[in-house]
Amino acid sequence: MRKVNYRIDHIPKTTGNNRRPGYSMEATTITIHNTGNPSSTAANERAWLTNPSNERTASYHIVIDEREAIECIPLTENAWHAGDGSGVKSGNRTSISVEICESGNFDKTLDNAAELIAKLLRERGWGVDRLRRHFDWSGKICPRLMYDGGTWAGWEAFKKKVAAKLAAKEEKPMLKPEDAEKIIAFLGAGYKATESKEARDEFHRLANEVRKAAGLPVQS
Repeated sequence: MRKVNYRIDHIPKTTGNNRRPGYSMEATTITIHNTGNPSSTAANERAWLTNPSNERTASYHIVIDEREAIECIPLTENAWHAGDGSGVKSGNRTSISVEICESGNFDKTLDNAAELIAKLLRERGWGVDRLRRHFDWSGKICPRLMYDGGTWAGWEAFKKKVAAKLAAKEEKPMLKPEDAEKIIAFLGAGYKATESKEARDEFHRLANEVRKAAGLPVQS
């Protein structure tokens, strides 16, 4: 399976409007959303969570577009995304939320999302029966681009795409994670030893290339 560029950029715990409440979560499902914004990228959506003009409480774990996926809230904490309250069995408290962007090459974005979700399912020993729509929790027509006038044909097609990727043989990383960490430590020493911005940017880039080779999340 092709790896999706995945980076971690968690919003601070102090983010306004209680967007990262910090409740611990042992997820039992993964909930799929569309962003509802045809011109917004994953980076835009991540930035919106900490934008002072944003007065909504809504938040999400992962947002993905044609280029990358960004983890905005740890997958072991809850986010406010399902619209069904704060009860311990609510979607808000039990489900990992994945926002699929509507901008750019949507087919590529859908493929990226299917790759990532298949990986999340495989890591947990789950099947596609663990997938939910926002609609399943609160009746909101979301993911709206899979609604198809009420037939939800796009949703069924997406689940089949995820199932196919889940069944495919996963490629092993080219580099062991423990070896990658050792190389990154050496690169980190070089990073600290120089004051040159150009050199530091290159050390950072190389460290992320090592992370990719080992299947580790890249750092922003």
